[in-house]
Amino acid sequence: MRWLFSTLLVLALAVGISLLASYNHGYVLIVRPPYHINLSFNLLLVLIALSFLSLHILLRLLQYIRRIPSSIRIYKEQQYIKTSHTSLVEALTALVEGRYQLAEKTSSKHLEQIKGSALNALIAARASHKLKQKNQRDYYFAEAERIAPNAKLACWLAQAESELDDRQFSKVLAIVQKIEKTQPQHPPALRLALKAQIRLNQWEQVLTTLKQLERNNEIESWYAREVRQSAHSAIIQRNANDLSSLASYWKKLSAEEQMNPTICEVAASAFISAGGGDQAAEIIGMSLTKRWDNRLSGLFGDCVTTQPQKQLQQAEFWLLTHEDDANLLRSLGNMCLRQGLWGKAQSYLEASISVEPSALTHATLATLFEKLENNELAQQHYKLCTKLIVQS
Repeated sequence: MRWLFSTLLVLALAVGISLLASYNHGYVLIVRPPYHINLSFNLLLVLIALSFLSLHILLRLLQYIRRIPSSIRIYKEQQYIKTSHTSLVEALTALVEGRYQLAEKTSSKHLEQIKGSALNALIAARASHKLKQKNQRDYYFAEAERIAPNAKLACWLAQAESELDDRQFSKVLAIVQKIEKTQPQHPPALRLALKAQIRLNQWEQVLTTLKQLERNNEIESWYAREVRQSAHSAIIQRNANDLSSLASYWKKLSAEEQMNPTICEVAASAFISAGGGDQAAEIIGMSLTKRWDNRLSGLFGDCVTTQPQKQLQQAEFWLLTHEDDANLLRSLGNMCLRQGLWGKAQSYLEASISVEPSALTHATLATLFEKLENNELAQQHYKLCTKLIVQS
């Protein structure tokens, strides 16, 4: 409908102008001696309109001609951006699909041009890394930093990931130190540092990095628990020959960590090795009171304490509610063996075997029968012990 109204309006204007011109009998006299020019007023108006229109067209044409170079430049830039975008998408797709040679070739194509992007360089570096072309990879990383100095963080993170894949853990930590100067406690950098520190067994640094990640909620809780458990276990094992250092470190742990069965097992074994049987028995006792664990119940009998009778009574009390725990029965047999209670020791050890035969229990029974000078039964249990070891 709009075009119809526009057409009618134009026709109405044309009719109005023609009617107005038909009633206009004026004329214009132009005198320039010796010439005289007579023009109708209507013709003069037409000539003025045509002159204005011609001048407008001429000016627009000149302006268009003047803008041709810049228009061509803008067109070329748009074509370059379009081509670069297409190339970038193709390179990213090839990288994700695992076609690393195509990714490296496509991304490096625009890198050679003046306006090559740092992202192209990083894609080429990642593809070269997957192709195990380290020299080419390092070249692309250097180019990325040169092209876009403001994108150093992205370059450093990509470099650190590559070095981590190559198991160059010291280089990873060196790169993370550079990141730390510009972006303190940057979560992705901290996660890379955590992985490198774990591989380098830098457990004290692992705990520090873990705290920083947990403070910002940048690590999953289950993974943090596993890492912390491994770190504490490794540090405890490192101090296994120094009773005072071991006791000092154990006191620094939180109550939750001291109740962790895995940490308790490692700590108890370390205290036993260091001659701290009382401390080991206390650790196991506190943990089993809160939560039962048959690994710890089996270790309880290895604790040589200064109060063996009290230790035996504690284990017998636990037996009332855990009579089917083969490890606890073996522990009771060991404690009775150390106290010279041969009958009770044999009874507990045989009960343990009836619940779950084990090479360790058979070996302990063989030792008992050697003390009782029953070499025939001792040899039988040694053979059973050997058989179970071979089968395992």
